[in-house]
Amino acid sequence: MRIGARFNGPVGSANGGYAAGRLAAFLGDGPAEVTLRLPPPLERDLTVDGHDGAVELRDGDALVAEGRRLDGLDVEMPPPVSVEAARAAGAATPLREGHPFPTCFGCGPDRAEHDGLHCLCGPVQGRSDGVWAVGWVPEASARELVWAALDCPSAAPFLQPDRPLVLGRIAARVDRVPEPGEPLAVMSWALGEDGRKRASASALVDAGGRVLAAARATWIALRA
Repeated sequence: MRIGARFNGPVGSANGGYAAGRLAAFLGDGPAEVTLRLPPPLERDLTVDGHDGAVELRDGDALVAEGRRLDGLDVEMPPPVSVEAARAAGAATPLREGHPFPTCFGCGPDRAEHDGLHCLCGPVQGRSDGVWAVGWVPEASARELVWAALDCPSAAPFLQPDRPLVLGRIAARVDRVPEPGEPLAVMSWALGEDGRKRASASALVDAGGRVLAAARATWIALRA
C-alpha cells in the first residue's frame, strides 16, 4: 500500500481518515475500526498483513496502524442537517483563520478548489445541540474518500488554533458510497473529553436526510 503525497493531513504525513479508509478496504466493505499508532508516511511502500478479521500496516518494522472488522457500528444521531444548512455552516466556519494544518487534504483551507475535500465545518445556526456541519460534493465515488470526509469534521467541535488535534482512532460504516456530484451534508458532534482525548461522531447525509455513512472518532490534543 502506498499513499500519495496529495493525501496529506499534517505536513509530511497522510490524512488519518484517508489512510484508515485505505487500510479498512483490506477488511471488506463492512464496518471497521482503525487505530493509528504512528503518522502514516507518504510516498512510501507500506506492508499490510492480515488474518482473522484484523490487519496491520507497517513501515518496515514500525507499526503504523491496526484495523479490525466490526460486527456493526451504532451511532446515536441528532436530527440530520440539511445540505443547505450544512453549506451555510461551512461558509461561516470560524476555523479558516489559524487552521493548524492548512494544506490538509480533508479540510485544509489552502487547498485549491478541486484539490482536496474542503470539509471544514462550522456550527449550524439555530441548533442548540452543538452540531457542526459542512456541505460536500464528492468528485469521485470511493469508499476511502467517505472515510476522509467523516474524519476532519469530527475534530471541528474541539478544534482550537493553538491546540491542534491528531486522529487516534476511527470506526466507520459506509452504507452507501455517494455518486460523484451528489450534494451532501457532513455533520459532527462532540461526545466527551478525557484528558488529552476527545471523542466525537460524524455522519454523511444526503439531500433527502438519509444517512449514508457514520463514524466515531478519538482525537488526541497535541501537547503545547
